Amino acid sequence: MVSANQPGPSDPTAAPILLDRFSYDDDIVRKFVGATLLWGVVGMLVGVLIAFQLTYPKANPAEWLSFGRLRPLHTNAVIFAFAGNAIFAAVYYSSQRLLKARMFSDLLSRVHFWGWQAIIVAAAISLPLGWTQAKEYAELEWPIDIAVVLVWVVFAVNFFGTIARRRERHLYVAIWFYIATVIAIAVLYIFNNLAMPSGWTKSYSIYAGSQDAFMQWWYGHNAVAFFLTTPFLGLMYYFLPKAAERPVFSYRLSIVHFWSLVFVYIWAGPHHLHYTAVPEWASTLGMLFSVMLWMPSWGGMINGLLTLRGAWNRVTTDPVLKFFVLGITFYGMSTFEGPLLSVKSVNALSHYTDWTIAHVHAGALGWVGFMVFGMVYWLAPRLLQAPIARPAWVNLHFWLATIGIVLYIVPIYAAGLTQGLNWRAFNDDGVLQYDFLSTVTKLMPLYWMRTIGGSLYLVSAVLCCVNLLMTWRARPARYEVPVYAAAPLKRNWTPDPSPPSGLPTGVVVDIAHPIWRFCSLGWHRNLEAIPMVFTVWVVIAVIVATLFEAIPMFTIRSDIPRIASVMPLTPLECIGRDIYVAEGCVNCHSQMVRPLVAETERYGEYSKPGESVFDHPFLWGSRRIGPDLAREGVRNPSALWHVRHFLNPESTSAGSIMPPYPHLYEQPLNEASAMPAMRALQGVGVPYREEEIADAANHARTQALAIERQLITENGSAQGVEGLRERRIVALVAYMQRLGTDLHRPVAQPALADGGKHP
Repeated sequence: MVSANQPGPSDPTAAPILLDRFSYDDDIVRKFVGATLLWGVVGMLVGVLIAFQLTYPKANPAEWLSFGRLRPLHTNAVIFAFAGNAIFAAVYYSSQRLLKARMFSDLLSRVHFWGWQAIIVAAAISLPLGWTQAKEYAELEWPIDIAVVLVWVVFAVNFFGTIARRRERHLYVAIWFYIATVIAIAVLYIFNNLAMPSGWTKSYSIYAGSQDAFMQWWYGHNAVAFFLTTPFLGLMYYFLPKAAERPVFSYRLSIVHFWSLVFVYIWAGPHHLHYTAVPEWASTLGMLFSVMLWMPSWGGMINGLLTLRGAWNRVTTDPVLKFFVLGITFYGMSTFEGPLLSVKSVNALSHYTDWTIAHVHAGALGWVGFMVFGMVYWLAPRLLQAPIARPAWVNLHFWLATIGIVLYIVPIYAAGLTQGLNWRAFNDDGVLQYDFLSTVTKLMPLYWMRTIGGSLYLVSAVLCCVNLLMTWRARPARYEVPVYAAAPLKRNWTPDPSPPSGLPTGVVVDIAHPIWRFCSLGWHRNLEAIPMVFTVWVVIAVIVATLFEAIPMFTIRSDIPRIASVMPLTPLECIGRDIYVAEGCVNCHSQMVRPLVAETERYGEYSKPGESVFDHPFLWGSRRIGPDLAREGVRNPSALWHVRHFLNPESTSAGSIMPPYPHLYEQPLNEASAMPAMRALQGVGVPYREEEIADAANHARTQALAIERQLITENGSAQGVEGLRERRIVALVAYMQRLGTDLHRPVAQPALADGGKHP
């Protein structure tokens, strides 16, 4: 801090004003922008690869490069690496300038950066190895989860520390959205990822079945809300006005937009579970709040687009504004379609189909992707202190990406509608008109179009990287670091009750009247000046909404009735389930027959909540690239069919796009792995007895031998199947044979003393 003799403008005798001199840390922003582009290309490259694998199954060259293992790598890379680094770049750049303060700690900034990159590298290694929790957007195993929480705490301390040392009294709207992101993601990530470890690379969710599904989609939907929406709205509220050189259209609309989203969004998650084995009240409540989300979401879109009033002529010539306008337009489209898909009648058609995939990518590539690239192009000349190397390439990037996203989402929307309509179609005799595989073969031309569209989007991102690399090479030998001056905040500040300026002459108001104070929004202006109170209200919004749904879900036992015939998996089946999870089968297959006529006709009896009370985690899935497996053990008990199917899917299912799993026939079965798995499951409530756990390996060998004998009988000889009892494939077959059989199992023990309810 230095003194500067600057007398007040109206009082030449006023005491000198003490000004702080400071500079901004743009080096950390450069690091995050670079990481954004690097991981963006990696994530999109993996996306194009798995899209190609769906059209050409032979493009699954190794177990760690198969679709099931790469798909979660793609989603995590795009969400947490590409979008995540972009969020941090936006927060670090805009927060410093909005708060007129350097980040709280340069050391914490760098710990945050390198810690986050280490997490991404750990994810890139662990997911292809099959180390996964099998929960959407929460696949990372427990050691990495702990690292995520620690790095997030570092980020939070740095961010709120900067707010505490700010030199600007009131918090600008972008900061509101950043605060909501920091708070909500911490709550969501911690509580959804609570798990019981059974080793360094394996854990089991503490929740089971319906309760786990509720927690997962409370997290999954709100990860989209508070990681892919609120921070990018903050980005929009800062970078769009900067690029357009116009103020935000409406301060009042910003307030309505922010608080409506924070209070309403958190309720919407259960709409992902319509017609599944969760209480109907939960999914209905999620639907109602999802529909309500349409209004505040479009309020934000309108606020963004109308910020360009008076600057529309520049949109046709400024590619940065083109990116922002199209990004906000995709936000409007996605936030209209999301509430639409939450309506039960629409969801019955769309759920488990590619329609959802098209919807997600319209938001991820359209809203998030275009906003990120617009921000990066606006930042590049300011951060690198050099003009964009190839300005024409920026416009080329925009059009390649636009054509690419259209070629991606349009055929996938068509694929989703084709799936939904074909799966429910009956002929005149009341028989299902299409089998599952006939629908798959119809989609191949659409999948090829999607691959081409995704490739164009990837090419446009590579073009961006090359352009900015050339710009970086033209940077000065030493970056100029401007020094700014601003007065520190007065700590004895009191709220301002005065009405806003601009009232018509002669108008007299009672500024102390509660109605005037509320309508004038002076209360919110004062709230912005008290960050702690502002943050507390955000916490209340997130936690209260969560508790209103979670308390009934976890305390009303009648919602999850116990089925006496449902028993825990055997040791070999437990190993098989872990293989099923590791191979990513849940990314293609659901285990949830909904109470819809077409589904019960195709798959069998609809799924009950009590069937999955021992499933940690739940494996209901969110997509059907392959058929539902909830009744697989009843519909197809043949061990030989499964053995042939996993070795060469087309040998049993002509036209299948499922990859083969030859490594399961080569890798030895580790019967001893059942013991730590069962011990961990016992810790989260699965009623394994101590003697069962102690004898797990022997029990697994016995069941494996029985399956091998079945294989020999079905095959007519031991040729080709003898010795499989010692291979991992036998455990996966055991799990397949178990699925759906519990409802038909004779009750071997009396109902529980509490009346048969799940404890």
